[in-house]
Amino acid sequence: MKKLSLILLGLGVLFAFPTSVFAKVKIFACAPEWGALAQEIGGENVDVYTASNANQDIHHMRAKPSLLAAMRKADLVICSGASLEIGWLPILLNKAGSASVQDGAVGSIMAADYVPLLEVMETVDRSMGHVHPEGNPHVHLDPHNIVLLSKVLADRLSEIDADHSVMYKSRQNYFATQWQEAITQWESQARGLKGSSVVVYHKSWTYLLNWLGIETVASLEPKPGIPPNAAHLASVLESIEGKNVKAILVAPFESEKGAKWLSEKSNIPIMKLPFTVGGNSQSTDLKTMFDNTLKQLTNN
Repeated sequence: MKKLSLILLGLGVLFAFPTSVFAKVKIFACAPEWGALAQEIGGENVDVYTASNANQDIHHMRAKPSLLAAMRKADLVICSGASLEIGWLPILLNKAGSASVQDGAVGSIMAADYVPLLEVMETVDRSMGHVHPEGNPHVHLDPHNIVLLSKVLADRLSEIDADHSVMYKSRQNYFATQWQEAITQWESQARGLKGSSVVVYHKSWTYLLNWLGIETVASLEPKPGIPPNAAHLASVLESIEGKNVKAILVAPFESEKGAKWLSEKSNIPIMKLPFTVGGNSQSTDLKTMFDNTLKQLTNN
């Protein structure tokens, strides 16, 4: 009787805590855009930890204990790559990452490895500021790159969790279809932006502007990663005089001080775009992030 009670107790625990709870693939996403994509493709079978938020400059993060704890549990790591996370991700991987999430392993996805890169540099030195010789790492701001990464992610999840392979691929097919429809709508909406000009704070917007055919006429940073100074801002003001500049673009984590000075002197509006998921109250997922970005850029 006692043995039967123990068996029934065991079955009760099993049904109280379904096996699916323990079977979820644990994903470590370096940035909100990759966490959102992982959730889109993985659905209920993934548990996503996002290491940063939209108000953080991912260049300057540190390998905090909370990130180490999350990395220890990770079955899959998805980040931008191209040295964007160079200051902290290698530390996490070295101290807490399993063999399955190290560079080149099935559980490692660096987005920059799977898309056409812009601003690839043949030579680089310290005098150039904080540059990325492999190419600009902010690849998520071209929606065509999101489709490419969704396929990579579905394939990797299928390898890691073969039991749910059909589900991952089905979700990716649905996502890609819906996403392509959204791209068509965004490109139609943005047709009038082609050939227009903007000032940027940092080269965060390269993929977005290249996709939409918008020209960058100046950067508030004298060199990438170097904050604006009075002399450089004055030179920017002089360089844009007489030009039809649509806006000064800043991200949520970038200081608006230099942008406000230039805006006051030039009458050019500041446009604070979301940059990533959570960048403003309207940008709750990848689609609404692009929806809000296009709405602001087209003023409708």
